[in-house]
Amino acid sequence: MKDRIYFNNGWEFSPSFNEKMLDSKYKGKFEQVRIPHSVCETPFNGFDESEYQKLSIYRKFFKTEKEWAGKKILLTIEGAAHQCDVFLNGKFLARHSCGYTAFTVDLTDSLLPAGRNNLLALKLDSRESLNIPPFGFVIDYMTYGGIYRDVYLDIKNPIYIEDIFIKTKASHFETEITLNSSDAEGYSIVQRVESSSSVVAQINTGVPGNKILTAADAQPVHPWTLEQPVLYNLVTELINPKGKIADKKNVRFGFREIKFDETGFYLNGKKIKLRGLNRHQSYPYVGYAMPKNIQKEDADILKLELGVNYVRTSHYPQSKYFIERCDELGILVFTEFPGWQHIGDDAWKAQALENEDEMISQYRNHPSVFMWGVRINESKDDDEFYKATNFLAHKTDSTRPTGGVRCIKNSNLLEDVYTYNDFSHSGKNAGSLDKIKVTKSHGGYLVTEHSGHMFPTKSFDTEQRRTEHAIRHATVLDSVAGHDDCAGSSGWCAFDYNTHKEFGSGDRICYHGVMDMFRNPKLAAAVYKSQEDFTGDFIEVNSNMSIGEYNEGLLGDLWIFTNADSVKLFVNNTFIKEFKASDSPFKNLAHGPILVDDIIGNRLIDEEGISAKNSEKIKELIFAIRKFGQNSLPAKYKLEAAKLFAMRVISKEKLIALFGKYIGNWGGESSSYKFEAIKNGKTVKTLVKSMCKNASLKTQVSRTTLIEEEETYDVAEVHLRAEDENGNLQSFIQEAVLAEAEGAIEIIGPQAVSLKGGMSGIYVKTTGTAGRGTLKITDWQGKETKISFTVKIKR
Repeated sequence: MKDRIYFNNGWEFSPSFNEKMLDSKYKGKFEQVRIPHSVCETPFNGFDESEYQKLSIYRKFFKTEKEWAGKKILLTIEGAAHQCDVFLNGKFLARHSCGYTAFTVDLTDSLLPAGRNNLLALKLDSRESLNIPPFGFVIDYMTYGGIYRDVYLDIKNPIYIEDIFIKTKASHFETEITLNSSDAEGYSIVQRVESSSSVVAQINTGVPGNKILTAADAQPVHPWTLEQPVLYNLVTELINPKGKIADKKNVRFGFREIKFDETGFYLNGKKIKLRGLNRHQSYPYVGYAMPKNIQKEDADILKLELGVNYVRTSHYPQSKYFIERCDELGILVFTEFPGWQHIGDDAWKAQALENEDEMISQYRNHPSVFMWGVRINESKDDDEFYKATNFLAHKTDSTRPTGGVRCIKNSNLLEDVYTYNDFSHSGKNAGSLDKIKVTKSHGGYLVTEHSGHMFPTKSFDTEQRRTEHAIRHATVLDSVAGHDDCAGSSGWCAFDYNTHKEFGSGDRICYHGVMDMFRNPKLAAAVYKSQEDFTGDFIEVNSNMSIGEYNEGLLGDLWIFTNADSVKLFVNNTFIKEFKASDSPFKNLAHGPILVDDIIGNRLIDEEGISAKNSEKIKELIFAIRKFGQNSLPAKYKLEAAKLFAMRVISKEKLIALFGKYIGNWGGESSSYKFEAIKNGKTVKTLVKSMCKNASLKTQVSRTTLIEEEETYDVAEVHLRAEDENGNLQSFIQEAVLAEAEGAIEIIGPQAVSLKGGMSGIYVKTTGTAGRGTLKITDWQGKETKISFTVKIKR
């Protein structure tokens, strides 16, 4: 007999609710659905948030098994947005009023006799009028609705392990074990800590009551670090008086110590500068309702593509699969209880405290989680409320500090760390505020949001705006890196997201991400990706060198984003200059963006016969014309030009002609720009920018083998990009792409998608059938691409 039975398949769903549906004899019309599920699929943008705000019902029939006799039957729902009433065989059992934490209901006494069919009914209220967090005022994110995380039954003996909390310090660990009953006379506990190859600690102890404390040293052990996030498994067995295993629980954890002080953040005694992004857990069409592998892939994107070492789960606890993957990859997680600016009445606050207790209890064994957010995001000071939230946090978990995300300076600090949303950078000023200008606190300090609404940027915006978006992120990161008393920052935000009508761009999308909603990178993503070497050899340039994209045909600044030591530039195969990482104006970053200050090189000497001395002066004037325009040159450049004209070094007509030849190039033959990234003296990556002759659609698939495990269905994403012959994104191709699924897969959302900023995506899901699936994609030119998937079923 299985100890856990997943209940993700075989559900009936109705988007409307009436009391008759709680009766097993009710024969109305229901949709057959699988969990995770959203109460409605939404368009990509331009829809009203009222679409998902409703009363709905989920129903599932299941038999009482004869093997369950004498057992405890526990139902767990890991995520139900937002108020869930649980009924079994028409009997009300429980109400849970948080859409972001799990809850468990004991079904034992309400089950029908063995062999008979039970009706489990979940009445779901996803209306934003509920008097629970985060509701009560406007919210800058959509909250969706649905049973969107796993549902399962646990089959337990009458006395079982309810919870385990493990604390570590160096190689020492302590555990707090909670049983469901204090009547466990004659029972004992056996524990062992297992690595991948051996047992590193073992404990045997009696059971004095329903609370058991154990402690031991494990040898040898490796600490959990960002570079090597070593994980161990704590196996705890509850032994009954007859010597049999009554219950068994596995907890995965890591040995690590964390500390915040006025000098920053420390992991295992090593100072770490946190560089991260905020994440919303939403996706196109289905909102929160994505299964395990897609949740895990977001962590992969953050670490392996963007190179961050930290993520804030704004503004609520997120999928355990995402957090588990952060454990595995070495990403630090700051998670906070649900809320956004609004603080409600006493009942609302009581629910917030319940949410906090559930969050900490459910996530406190994850080594990646390093701080609890116990203040409603960007709310006003409320000392009585926040004294209670901090007390509860330290009572429930004494090992982690608390933070409270605010957007006000010098607010009352009741938490351990002053966590502040610093939106001071406006493009021309310093990237961040000095800590002393924000708080007089002598404790830890962390910037929890920056950029975001200060400069929303779409993937299809002008090249100039996309460039400024990237440089603003770089400016903030560089500034924070230069403040030793600031632990780090998390930019707003990782991915674009659907939002309410009061926010975003009027189409229900907030375009604040460094990636779009399909997890395609905008230019700002290159700032993060270039900071690490483990993301792979990387080079990106901000411009396609098309003068018609710019006002007056004046090309803007040319920036290189790379993790290489240097970059060599060639124009039409002529070497121009080697740009070194040390040339970056962002001196506090390991790999700051490099400004290209020369695209002419020695060509004025070699091709025009101009002396080396005069060449440099003429180049300076040409670049000034590129930046300011010939009719708006600053006085110092006008004076320099007048000197050269008077000395007959060059004429005004010749100067303008040279500008046209080497920069403007109106009507001339287009140039090719080659960038070679150099590491350790070798070329590791080459990027070519030239005029696009024939753009084509490129596809990249997250996985082609999809596996349905006992949890639920599987999903893969197909990324779509319009690229030129050299693999460069063509941001202004917005054409439609058609998709058709056959076999063992189906498409989530519409079959026709339009490219946005030259990019889009398609999600495909399994259907419960093993075999082959084919996705046929037809681009705007009628060309077909076929992607084959293999679907496996593991139950």
